[in-house]
Amino acid sequence: MANPGIVFGSLRLSVEQQKHMAAKLCCFLSTYRHIIDSHIIEFFSDSLWETLPPGWQEALCELSGPQLADLLLDSAPGGGRSYPSVWPLSLLAFKATARALAFPRMPRGGAAQETGSGKSKEFWENSCRSSTLKHVFRKHVKPKKQHEVRKLGALVKRMCDLTSCQNVVDVGSGQGHLTRFLSLGLGLSVTGVEANPALVSMATKLDRELRSVALKERARAGAKTGVAPDGPCDPLPRHVAGWVNPGASWEEFVTLLQQPMGISDSRDGPPESHGTNSQEGFVLTGLHACGDLSATLLRHFARCPQAVAITSVACCYMKLTTLSNPAPPGLQAPPLPRPGGGDCAEGAGPVFGYPMSSWVQGLPGHELSCKAREAACHALESYAERLRGERGELQSHCYRAVLETLVRRAQPSLKRAGIQTIKKAHLLSFAEYARLGLQRLELPTDWPLDWVPSLEALLAQQGRVVAYFCLVLLLAPAVESLVLLDRMLYLSQEGLDCELLPLFTLSLSRTGLRAAPPLHSLSLSLGLDCELLPLFTLSLSRTGLRAAPPLHSLSPSLSL
Repeated sequence: MANPGIVFGSLRLSVEQQKHMAAKLCCFLSTYRHIIDSHIIEFFSDSLWETLPPGWQEALCELSGPQLADLLLDSAPGGGRSYPSVWPLSLLAFKATARALAFPRMPRGGAAQETGSGKSKEFWENSCRSSTLKHVFRKHVKPKKQHEVRKLGALVKRMCDLTSCQNVVDVGSGQGHLTRFLSLGLGLSVTGVEANPALVSMATKLDRELRSVALKERARAGAKTGVAPDGPCDPLPRHVAGWVNPGASWEEFVTLLQQPMGISDSRDGPPESHGTNSQEGFVLTGLHACGDLSATLLRHFARCPQAVAITSVACCYMKLTTLSNPAPPGLQAPPLPRPGGGDCAEGAGPVFGYPMSSWVQGLPGHELSCKAREAACHALESYAERLRGERGELQSHCYRAVLETLVRRAQPSLKRAGIQTIKKAHLLSFAEYARLGLQRLELPTDWPLDWVPSLEALLAQQGRVVAYFCLVLLLAPAVESLVLLDRMLYLSQEGLDCELLPLFTLSLSRTGLRAAPPLHSLSLSLGLDCELLPLFTLSLSRTGLRAAPPLHSLSPSLSL
């Protein structure tokens, strides 16, 4: 059966149209590579403003924050907008093309679920508690994660119903928030796989706490009605501590699932859990599958006969491995020994997180730098709201760029030296900010700042720094769209059907497009994060199940 493809606005893109779109994206992003690859902290040291066409500089230099949000970042129709000057056609074309080549980011019915302030309906009554989750599933869970657990959990349950499979494997399960909701909230048999043993231990502890609360509630309800609870509680999920090796075979992945519980406590007796039987079919899922993990899950799904469906919300695209950058910054080294296989499956060469499809790999200009992929993890929608509010924290962009200039003049070797975020930088004078930054670089903090004659002139260019960063953000959804297109084309290449849909509400979960982010569904779901919030989910299931209607048409209550 043909790949259902992408619902793009009111159109559905065929595989050939997806290929054509991927080629256009590569051409477009290559044209503006100097923008998407730039580092905003090098605004002054690399004279980034001067790299823009003079007409762009003139049009953008005097715009206020709200004007940048409305005229440059806002995707709504442009009727009634007032431009303070005539914009060059090249700038208008840049904006229009960036929008046209990016996937829609608002879930179906999403606008109706938000107030004018952008707050999701489920948080109208209490900004910290989702009204759609029982309180036992909100404990220790932040609002953003509550929203994501509920939406992805509903999608996974729908996939299980469509495939008549009640077994779920949650990869990268962390503290087990999604795992518990799927198991104790939706009655599925769930195995969580997590590489960090400390998180596995925490997940097991939280499982037992929730079970204790659930038993007390059952007893309380029975006392009120005078009727004893009928039947046992849903079993606890099963947790496995293990690293999913990108180079291992699917057989080794299944072997990993057969490992005994990663954490047990003899004081509590044998663990009361009922996880996934890896010999049976199972649905793969993962919320915020970081870097190569999202690509690895797709590859395992494509080859593993036991995996009947997949939903994966991806994040941290900058941690994807590529041929030119096989060890990107922030990539965690695998644990030793490696559970789940050796370096590569027998007879296979190295595998990378991007590109996955042979089509995109063959396109000129398909390469995406680590910086470009990092930009794809940001939500221009949330930045636009900050611009409209003219919040002072935007000043930190300019502060950091000026500090970079000072550091390089004193220590040229310290290029893009890592400085952790300085909290509430907008409340500090630049002198105070600089001293804190220099201290973190272990440089003298008593540098006289008045030795830079142009210091005040640099600080006065805050508006230009913000405007340039808006241009970078405008390209971010196009970068993510290319990554997601590559994954869909890979699945098509493997003979699999999938559908990409926005899943999470933008005001809560940037990753709105994870992986995240975040996009579409049938048995695979992926999205991305910015701030970092996954919005998109990519879902797919085995070919024999393709006759099922697409998820977005099944249940409006899922708000997919």
